[in-house]
Amino acid sequence: MSIVFQSNKGPTAIEIVTIECIILAGGLGTRLRSAVPDLPKCMAPINGKPFLKYLIDYLLEQGVTKFIFALGYLHEIIEDFIKSDYPALQYSIALETEPLGTGGAISLACKKATTKNVIVLNGDTMFKVHVKELLHFHLQQDSSCTLSLKPMQDFDRYGVVEINKDCYIQDFKEKQFYHSGLINGGVYALNIDQLNELHFPEKFSFEKDYLEKYFSNQKMMGLIQDEYFIDIGIPEDFERAGKEFSAS
Repeated sequence: MSIVFQSNKGPTAIEIVTIECIILAGGLGTRLRSAVPDLPKCMAPINGKPFLKYLIDYLLEQGVTKFIFALGYLHEIIEDFIKSDYPALQYSIALETEPLGTGGAISLACKKATTKNVIVLNGDTMFKVHVKELLHFHLQQDSSCTLSLKPMQDFDRYGVVEINKDCYIQDFKEKQFYHSGLINGGVYALNIDQLNELHFPEKFSFEKDYLEKYFSNQKMMGLIQDEYFIDIGIPEDFERAGKEFSAS
């Protein structure tokens, strides 16, 4: 399926885009190990279904047509699940033989991409962004990387992202208590060529070595989407997901 977007270059200029998504699902999940000892985080059962199933189903509803799964720890469990539950899914696997960090995992997965711009997200987080809106904004602005930002109140688990009136990233603030602020929801639209131009090593952090280091001289932007957000990376939110997903 192709999505037709109206460009800001004029009424006759359009972009035709196949939406391709990288799901980062190679982490060790140490914080969740007490609740789910023998599974990758994304396969943690929520009301009898792997968290990854909720995530894939949502992305399919949003128009994603191709998937790249960035895998590592216990990858066979994830691969068997995809083969059995999604036999018709268009996907490929980018497999880490050793931990490469978030940046290394994304860079490796980008080698499997068939489009110049991809959506990137974490396999243990559900942020119900409007994917087409995010990609449309990213392409219109010719952004190197566009972050989906979630407004939050009274929190200390996340740092804060500051943007200006034109949605350019201005700063990343450290974790501490904030009465209100915008957090990085972990869903990105990413220009692969512009990432590759920086020639990162095989192992690097996407957040520290790319976003926080280069936001001032790469065109990085933030799009606010005040939608449902949950990160099941800690046992408390894993339990909360069970209650909220059953109610939805």
